[in-house]
Amino acid sequence: MKGRQILIDRINGFEAAALMVNGQLEDFWLDRGDDSFMPGAIYRAIADRPLKGLHGVMLKLGDGQTGFLKDARGIRPGEAMTVQIGSLPEGSKAPPVSRRILFKSRFVIVTPDAPGINVARSIRDEEERVRLLELAHEAFEGIDHGMILRSACAGQPAEDILADAARMLEICAAIIKDQSPDPQLLLAAPGAGEIAWNEWTTPTPDEIVEVEGCFESHDVWQHIEALKSPRVALDGGAYMFVEATRALVAVDVNTGADFSSAAALKANISAARALPRALRLRGLGGQITVDFAPLAKKDRRQIEQVIKAAFKKDSVDTLIAGWTPLGNLELQRKRVRRPLELP
Repeated sequence: MKGRQILIDRINGFEAAALMVNGQLEDFWLDRGDDSFMPGAIYRAIADRPLKGLHGVMLKLGDGQTGFLKDARGIRPGEAMTVQIGSLPEGSKAPPVSRRILFKSRFVIVTPDAPGINVARSIRDEEERVRLLELAHEAFEGIDHGMILRSACAGQPAEDILADAARMLEICAAIIKDQSPDPQLLLAAPGAGEIAWNEWTTPTPDEIVEVEGCFESHDVWQHIEALKSPRVALDGGAYMFVEATRALVAVDVNTGADFSSAAALKANISAARALPRALRLRGLGGQITVDFAPLAKKDRRQIEQVIKAAFKKDSVDTLIAGWTPLGNLELQRKRVRRPLELP
């Protein structure tokens, strides 16, 4: 099916969302029953014990859970603060948290610690930027918090943007005002449906279906089933394996049945373009090591350019760490979701 479809369904009682683009699964999110400590969740935390070697402090988040704050200068044990989980932890480690809180919705990001009203740089039309700035300044001039008007605002009715912004400002005010003496969850991380509405509706989808059973009626299941295999098909019969180990994510690129002189470079370019989607759909992050098909050193720069362009379109921060002595490319990807576990 051509176009962009957002489908919201349920799997084993948990909400799931799928983004289909021209008949291909581009993103997939599945809630689980233990998603309280996911990135985006906001907590009232209590400073516990300092970790001097790491210049950080462990925090109590409630229900026996802990978090790790990296910059602990001036923080005393027992001090209460509001924090937000930034990424998933490695293994059994405590999740890293930040005191820089962001309240994100479809149209706005409210920034309590950064006053001022700004428009997303991705909105390039000058008239539209002026319209949005005037709209926000007229409605919210003098607010205590900052606000970024997201790219989804472009071309949208003023009343929709203002209603969304007012809702987020109200949530922000309630959280900031909270002075709970005990560690506790103040705002849960967004679930699958909320993520779909907030992150996938730009550009405007051709269809949004929020009906139980829509995965089956729109042939989503076959794409989800394919994620159970580590093998990812590439152009020209090439393929790669994407597999998570305890220490890292290993990617192995193969040329398939093509043994021509140009086969390796073609397979590697195809793998570089396909890698962000393969990682995103499987919920993989952390250290990633890519073992490309035999690659001449003179072609490394081209591969780097292709992979940078591919990850630039991805919503998850991914850093290219460099090449190893054995010729593998190492990446570091932010952990924003748990590895996919399908029923």
